[in-house]
Amino acid sequence: MILSVGLLMLAGYYWYTFRTINNGVPRRDLAVGAQPSGKSDIDGTDQNILLVGNDDRTKMTDAEVRDLHVGRDGGSMATDTMMIVHVPANGSKATIISLPRDSWVDIPGNGQNRLNAAYVLGYNASKNSGGNDAAAQTAGADLLIKSITNLTGLTINHYIQVSLLGFYEISKAIGGVTINLCNNVNDTTAANRAAGLDGGSGFKMTKGKHTISGKTALEFVRQRHFLSGGDLDRVRRQQYFLTSAFRKIASAGLLFKLQALGDAVKRNIVLDKGLDLVTLAKQMENLQANNIVGKTIPTTPQTINGNAVLAVNKTQVQRFVDRLINPPPPVKPSSTPKSSTSSKASGASTASATPKAIDAKCIN
Repeated sequence: MILSVGLLMLAGYYWYTFRTINNGVPRRDLAVGAQPSGKSDIDGTDQNILLVGNDDRTKMTDAEVRDLHVGRDGGSMATDTMMIVHVPANGSKATIISLPRDSWVDIPGNGQNRLNAAYVLGYNASKNSGGNDAAAQTAGADLLIKSITNLTGLTINHYIQVSLLGFYEISKAIGGVTINLCNNVNDTTAANRAAGLDGGSGFKMTKGKHTISGKTALEFVRQRHFLSGGDLDRVRRQQYFLTSAFRKIASAGLLFKLQALGDAVKRNIVLDKGLDLVTLAKQMENLQANNIVGKTIPTTPQTINGNAVLAVNKTQVQRFVDRLINPPPPVKPSSTPKSSTSSKASGASTASATPKAIDAKCIN
């Protein structure tokens, strides 16, 4: 009986705190839910949540700027992290579809540009017309949503925007996450200068497993130099970190850190008006980190108008997304006996088709 009362009180604390967080987050009246022009909704009651990380440093103190080695000059409203989190209606699995920032796309009313320019163009247009910061955020998010909807063919149902400082604070609030590095890493300023490069995230760590948070976590997801795949490897790191973070958030021990997490969320996150965090949490109660799969849209490195970008074929991207969220039914095994060689091949194929957690292996 005492245990039952204790569990009830714990559940009450959990949902009360969660609702407090949900009610305290800034919200914008965004153009979510719009279907692509001339297309029907390809995923029914499934949810597509656009997760955006922007480089807003306006809320950072001078001390935080110095400590995180990010500077003021580089800060802008550019959205360097853009991911669609596709969650089926039953919440049993999720797919993170990453959209590289340098993807060369059509931006409605602005011709072609890098995808991460869409938010900036909408934000600045609103500011130049006398809009306040909230109006500018809305305009920037709306233009980004339209650009991504046109590119992927997906209806964006909800929107979550996290600032640079928000990522730093939230990673600290959850007590850090575990990463497993395949190699030693040195992305310090000194290492970059020695290689004839500018900048550097500051991330330096030996190969193997580590728990990172705060400044180190920010360095990990911001590193771009010394990665064989450049920005695409950076995208893989972001997918990897999010999965590892979810694994931590799903643990019971985090319940007692909800208040600190809530403070970080309310200061640094912007949502659309219709996204209810409590409903989303209930929908995803059965989701395990092993059921989160990360994919990146197909791109091709190319120089366009003197810009080093990632060219995209919209038809190819939409076909890729459709296959990803509406996979063909599994092929039934043949009843005809197979040779030992065929059995091994079949077993290998089955294993490779089984989704694995993004963070199941080491990361570059």
